[in-house]
Amino acid sequence: MNNLTLPKPLPTAVAVALALLIWFVIPVPAKVTPEAWHLLAIFIGTVAAIIGKAMPIGALSIVGISLVAVTEVTRPGNPDGAIADALSGFSNPLIWLIAIAVMMAVALTKTGLGTRIGYYFIALFGKKTIGVAYGLVLSELVIAPVTPSNTARGGAIIHPIMRSIADSFGSSPELGTSNKIGKYLALVNYNTNPITSAMFITATAPNPLIVDLVAKATNSAISITWAQWALAALLPGACMLLLMPLVLYFMFPPEIKNTPNARAFAKTELVKLGPLKLSEFILLAVSGLMLFMWAGVPSMLFGPAFDVNPTTTAIIGLALLIVTGVLAWDDILKAKSAWDTLIWFAALVMMASFLGKLGLIGWFSLSIQNGISYLGLGWISATAILVLIYFYSHYFFASTTAHITAMFAAFFTAGVALGAPPMLLAFVLAFASSLMMSLTHYATGTAPIIFGSGYTTLNEWWKAGAVMSVINLLILVVVGSIWWRILGYI
Repeated sequence: MNNLTLPKPLPTAVAVALALLIWFVIPVPAKVTPEAWHLLAIFIGTVAAIIGKAMPIGALSIVGISLVAVTEVTRPGNPDGAIADALSGFSNPLIWLIAIAVMMAVALTKTGLGTRIGYYFIALFGKKTIGVAYGLVLSELVIAPVTPSNTARGGAIIHPIMRSIADSFGSSPELGTSNKIGKYLALVNYNTNPITSAMFITATAPNPLIVDLVAKATNSAISITWAQWALAALLPGACMLLLMPLVLYFMFPPEIKNTPNARAFAKTELVKLGPLKLSEFILLAVSGLMLFMWAGVPSMLFGPAFDVNPTTTAIIGLALLIVTGVLAWDDILKAKSAWDTLIWFAALVMMASFLGKLGLIGWFSLSIQNGISYLGLGWISATAILVLIYFYSHYFFASTTAHITAMFAAFFTAGVALGAPPMLLAFVLAFASSLMMSLTHYATGTAPIIFGSGYTTLNEWWKAGAVMSVINLLILVVVGSIWWRILGYI
């Protein structure tokens, strides 16, 4: 019996063909070293395989690491140096920050605290359908800072709550009654996810990568902290979260407008959960401590000597949950998404870093800069074009991480060269990197979970995504630029 698990033939063939085309057929451009060009071939092949889902992303990352090591593209003629470079991503503290935070997010599900928070907000605001929608929004916002897996947050914690509420009103795809309330709540459920992902460094896995890329592109002149990111995203993110349910309510008005039963249903579910357990109290305390340290409060109160590294904070939090018994070591071992994230993140960050070190990113960004410069535009118009291309090219990506590693550094460098204020551009591109998830039913891991539940058609999903993309970008640029100027960031 054949029990082999082989890569998907077509996407694998496309990825290999692209890599071989770049390596052997396309001439190496002037001012680009052969090593940089060959690493680009490996990188493009890996990203193409990820987009095509030839294999799980972690498996593809292992293949990418092995190719970097065996081809010695980072250090020709130095096999020991090449393998050290190939594995260098695993020493990046930001990668461990996300992996550890994903492990900790398991506690939200294990203790039931995430579900409790969701039902609490529904019980508070659930008199009307729009109130239920805002209850879902607030539920996700509260848990976003400590759930770096946006898929787990929107798909595994909030979505089951949303479905339970819809079912309680007899609204389901199976009955053909999605229009009652389910369609609207499903779209709110999903479109909340990109916004909350943009609001905290720890709200989705690729955000620390963006921080790292910005720091490297500016020689550490810009090192965005957790508190800076959260404060910068606060006002534009709040405006998006306030407006989004209203826009979708107008676009897809639910048949049921009043939902008095929702509050009763949520209260019933809370009774089933019982009083707060000791494990939930501990998780709340540890999460509060982590947010306290991530926000830099100790250093603000007692001076720089009390500053705690963000990854150190995550390790402390995980250790406390293990010591107190909230998480068992088996829970950590079973957190497959955390270990998977650690591996694929390390590989992609490693390749992106060496593309920069070998000069490829600089060459590519200069090419973009020259192309836009020919149009004779000012930096505002030029930056707008860059951001729009970066944002809407996500129609061609099924992974935000692949998109960010492929394009962020080059577009940021090109925008700075065109005259955009570095901090302004960093925030716009950083937040756009999450907001672009709204576009399609394959834009991020949360999308196929909610779309697959069947409440909306493909046309409705894409229509909602297109409208929300325009509104979110306008809020980001208009409200964001005013807010960041008030904060003194630009």
